[in-house]
Amino acid sequence: MRLDFFIAFWVVAVAAMAQQNVGFREGSVVSPQINEDNSVTFRLRADAAGHVTVIGDWAANGGRGEMTRNADGVWTYTTPVLPSEMYTYRLDVDGVVNLDPLNPFTRRDVGNVYSVFYIGGGCGDYYQVHDVPHGDVVTTWYHSDSAGADRRLSVYLPPCYGKEGRKYPVLYLLHGSGGDETAWLDLGHVARIMDNLIARGEAEPMIVVMPNGNFSKQAAPGETPENLAFRPVMTNMLTDYKNGAYEMAFTEIIGFIDNKYSTIPDRQHRAIAGLSMGGFHSLYIALNYPGWFDYVGLFSAGLMTDLNTDREAYRDEDAKLARLSELGCELFWIGIGKDDFLYEANTDFRKRLDSMGFDYIYHESDRGHIWANWRQYLLLFVPQLFNPKQS
Repeated sequence: MRLDFFIAFWVVAVAAMAQQNVGFREGSVVSPQINEDNSVTFRLRADAAGHVTVIGDWAANGGRGEMTRNADGVWTYTTPVLPSEMYTYRLDVDGVVNLDPLNPFTRRDVGNVYSVFYIGGGCGDYYQVHDVPHGDVVTTWYHSDSAGADRRLSVYLPPCYGKEGRKYPVLYLLHGSGGDETAWLDLGHVARIMDNLIARGEAEPMIVVMPNGNFSKQAAPGETPENLAFRPVMTNMLTDYKNGAYEMAFTEIIGFIDNKYSTIPDRQHRAIAGLSMGGFHSLYIALNYPGWFDYVGLFSAGLMTDLNTDREAYRDEDAKLARLSELGCELFWIGIGKDDFLYEANTDFRKRLDSMGFDYIYHESDRGHIWANWRQYLLLFVPQLFNPKQS
């Protein structure tokens, strides 16, 4: 009798679990709707709402749009024509900010989650999946003696990896403050960008390594032994911020990658680049290990003047810059938006380079400290790597 009761209970429980999302129905209200002219229409059914605003990261109207309600209780707003890009947005309903309930596609940026959509016809095409050979993305762990812990990183392997018996150059790509080893994949769309660039013959096949730059943490939120107790946080709230430990220990990552993957382990086939804090890290890693990287990219680099110069990583900066200038780089690339809050710091840094006769490439874009710029910088930077004819 007890067995029959248990079986009956189990069947009912499993059936209930299977029915968890049975209420999903594809309705007649569509949001977002990409229009033929590349404007975008948002819709929300919210009968009881008194005020609804779209808040996005496009430039037009500051990324804000006031929605209007029709007789059916559906709120609607249509943007101006938008340039090709990936965009993030949320809906403010009577002061409460929400995801778009009709859009299942989202991205996390630090501790906030946004709905997303794409506009094609330009750089946005590189951020979407096409019928081309696809590389593999793996997450793996390396042991850091310096940190006294195993640490997680993400690796992109090109579509031909392991099939031709060849070795590959490596790009080390570093995230910004509040990011982790998933940021360049989720928000930067590195895997899609690399697949599409390689398929079009616009970039050399390469390995892309994306480490976690928060040295006191082992991995992204939810992926450490702390599990969900580690909440997303800006890096300046962590104990390792600007202490130089990550920069000085970076050769541990390089050694791990060269031992685990089929790399060409020399300066001519090694690049480093990063956005914001990752640009800061890239600069000081290159300065402390000038014989390791022939390609350096600073994307809206977080160049700071309040560094503790007693730290080995930040000591004798002028001498280290002179040494790197003496060695020369195949490519030293600086990109910044003219509205970026770091624009002045990057301008001052370029003046220092100019006074030294340091050779670099400079790209100035519109707008500020945003992922739209960093994705586009990557599109400009990667085709110049490991192919001197294009530098």
